[in-house]
Amino acid sequence: MFIQILLGTGLILLSVIVAAVGFGVYELGLRRAHKWLITEPHRPKLFVVLASAVLAMLWIITAGVWIWAFAFRFLGMFSHLEEALYFSLTAFTTLGFGDVLLPVEWRLLGGMAAVNGFLNIGMMTALLMEVLRHVRRNQLEAQRAAREDNPLSNP
Repeated sequence: MFIQILLGTGLILLSVIVAAVGFGVYELGLRRAHKWLITEPHRPKLFVVLASAVLAMLWIITAGVWIWAFAFRFLGMFSHLEEALYFSLTAFTTLGFGDVLLPVEWRLLGGMAAVNGFLNIGMMTALLMEVLRHVRRNQLEAQRAAREDNPLSNP
């Protein structure tokens, strides 16, 4: 039991580290695009931010699923990587069909994979909302500053 908890905790930490690095890379890209993002037109650029953020989040979540799949396969819980990936995905998304199960002596890891998925998906949702809020706030501030610099252009 303690081995499962230690191993599961390590996998969760690895997944969170991968998520943090992935989000850091995405945030660096946003910082580099800051001037472009705050110039008109704003709406299409907000869509680009949304689409790119969703793709980044999907990549991060997919990386977490693969981490667990490789661990399940490495520990010999499944004979094929596809089966380990399928179980990892259904556990990570908390879908859990129940058609593929871990061996009884490793079943705590299934719950830990689900907790990791729930944690990552929640974290990614919060980060997505924060990115959109931040970009939109910067766009509105740039719009307001432009109006103050040239009050005749926008009545």
